[in-house]
Amino acid sequence: MHALMPITPFHFGPGAAIHAAAPRYVSFLAFCATNILMDVEPLYYILTQQYPLHRFFHTYIGASIVAAATVGLFEAGRRVVGKIPRLRAVALGATLGAFSHVFLDSIMHRDIKPFAPFSGANPLLGAISLSALHWSCLISGVVGALTVAWSAQRTPSSHAS
Repeated sequence: MHALMPITPFHFGPGAAIHAAAPRYVSFLAFCATNILMDVEPLYYILTQQYPLHRFFHTYIGASIVAAATVGLFEAGRRVVGKIPRLRAVALGATLGAFSHVFLDSIMHRDIKPFAPFSGANPLLGAISLSALHWSCLISGVVGALTVAWSAQRTPSSHAS
């Protein structure tokens, strides 16, 4: 069985911390959307019982395409809905979401080859324990959420972009 099914909220923790540090420059929504889109790939392979689960979109090249697609979806949404975070914040949130996703998954999943097609190596595999990885994601999410909540109380501006 695959550890921590895809679309795990653990990926959102670092995004919350990054957004809290630069709320006007990093869209948390784009960060999360990119992470969800990336995990459609392993979800498909889980449902069809095919291995490896993490393939092209869990490489830095594939992740770049997912980030670009996320930006495109947000831009299309801007035309339909109107109120969407600024393009620069969406692009940065999507890019950070995509690259952090590959980085974090590279630590815990044997089937990831983050530098493919240039290398089949995964130098991050097992760099830290799964427990430490999960706790760092959880703690960064809590710190990020508390920081955003504290900032929202101090200023009336929205930090939910």
